[in-house]
Amino acid sequence: MNRKKAVRRSAEWFGKDGKDGFHHRSWMKNQGLPHHLFDGRPVIGICNTWSELTPCNAHFRVLAERVKRGVYEMGGFPLEFPVMSLGETLMRPSTMLYRNLVSMDVEESIRANPLDGVVLLVGCDKTTPALLMGAASCDLPAIVVSGGPMLNGRFRDGQIGSGTHVWKFEDMVRAGDMSMQEFMDAEACMSRSAGHCMTMGTASTMASMSESLGIALPTNAAIPAADSRRNVLAHMAGRRIVEMVEEDLTMSKILTREAFENAIRTNGAIGGSTNAVVHLLAVAGRIGVDLSLDDWDTLGRDVPCIVNLMPSGEYLMEDFYYAGGLPAVHRELAEAGLLHKDAPTANGRTLWENVKDAQCWNRDVIFPLAEPFKAQGGIAVLRGNLAPQGAILKPSAATEPLMRHRGKAVVFEDIDDYKARIDDPELAVDATCVLVLKGCGPKGYPGFPETGNMGLPAKLLRQGVSDMVRISDARMSGTAFGTVVLHTAPEAAAGGPLAFVRDGDEIELDVPARRLVLHVPDEELERRRAAWRAPEPHSERGYLKLYLDHVMQADTGADLDVLTGGSGAGVPRESH
Repeated sequence: MNRKKAVRRSAEWFGKDGKDGFHHRSWMKNQGLPHHLFDGRPVIGICNTWSELTPCNAHFRVLAERVKRGVYEMGGFPLEFPVMSLGETLMRPSTMLYRNLVSMDVEESIRANPLDGVVLLVGCDKTTPALLMGAASCDLPAIVVSGGPMLNGRFRDGQIGSGTHVWKFEDMVRAGDMSMQEFMDAEACMSRSAGHCMTMGTASTMASMSESLGIALPTNAAIPAADSRRNVLAHMAGRRIVEMVEEDLTMSKILTREAFENAIRTNGAIGGSTNAVVHLLAVAGRIGVDLSLDDWDTLGRDVPCIVNLMPSGEYLMEDFYYAGGLPAVHRELAEAGLLHKDAPTANGRTLWENVKDAQCWNRDVIFPLAEPFKAQGGIAVLRGNLAPQGAILKPSAATEPLMRHRGKAVVFEDIDDYKARIDDPELAVDATCVLVLKGCGPKGYPGFPETGNMGLPAKLLRQGVSDMVRISDARMSGTAFGTVVLHTAPEAAAGGPLAFVRDGDEIELDVPARRLVLHVPDEELERRRAAWRAPEPHSERGYLKLYLDHVMQADTGADLDVLTGGSGAGVPRESH
């Protein structure tokens, strides 16, 4: 067949006569590729975060093959390439430390190679924002395929959720309500299939954010990893990316301001992870959309939570999919005027065209907007002298009586101090106190770890205390719950006010008023500030040195300042 196509980016490698074209085609042919694949058809990169060290993504070899089938069917030329994988379950000190590094890997891999479009295979928490950030900086046609959640965990007579029940069972063991043998028995019952956390943790949230942004196909968020329909979705994404290249449907045409507004409101409706805040701010910074921390409060404040999933509720992602999944949620929101119906999506249709016929099949899982599961679903952005650049709290995971609270600070200078003293019987703490953790922000730990949902003191757990106000500059797992103030900015390691809090200081949290106040006179705070000394840097070499020198604060997405914006998809100059 004589293929006459528009000149593609890949033609700068494969379409040339003479030495350069010979060189590029010849080496590719050592893989047994026939000559007709170099005839000008779209070359589709499959960016794969598969790794046996990332259990959430361990099935991605199969997904990649399904994508390839779709690409070939539509006359494209698929080429799979790896990037560094981020496994939340194993990596230390925090996968967040490496999110920006992976985004660099993705951006440079795309720019340096003969790709016309790219399919992003994502799953575990940071793989989704990292690949979105890197691809956004190139602005080629791109589509996200998430790996999908695990099947529901089951322990004895009930369902258990990844992450959520780890914290719950650990507290039960520390309180003496669960034996260590029972704790160990639950281990194999939680993770019983391929896939990421089946709670509405960060992985499920970011899959939902991808679908809400329009950069993934409808139903991407909730199809279980073990369901054959996940493979079908990957196949259809392979077909669609070829069409996107033909249409020149680049990421910037999908990731508009309206798309981010849709995602923020959806996050409130699903009770999504607080980590979505920092990730979407970073993605917006790459694609050039003006998005701020305050937008999360303004846009999400009046959005109720209508999805009854752990950690805010009772059910799990498998149940969510059977109940109608994200399309059913989007229809509820769109009919109420809370979404931009005409937002474009990766399949070439508007968001409304995708969801107008969606149905909810289980109102115990997806509630009507008029009768929500919880009245407050959005992210609350708090400000005051303890967080002049902002801090956040997830109302749907918090305890209502603690949303207005004043108590004395019990301060831990870093995570090691916390671990050493939290269960000390002599710790001066009661249920009215406010636990404060320092040194866990972007520069602190380093890497902005998920330590904000501090476990409560064992002696209080044994008294039946189940929640306390906790404040830190850290993040928390999307699977966690509690009245937890996070992302306090500026962080302690950067000289933010959190660094100056001392034991016994009065702290006031007022979520309805969006206030977080340290009741210490300004003159005393200035004395403490003058006496403060910045911590020693964690490293003087390598990526960690680069990270520490350039990482921004949580309120702007914790990206590296040298990575904001994009470099485009221009063809790099040849070296020979």
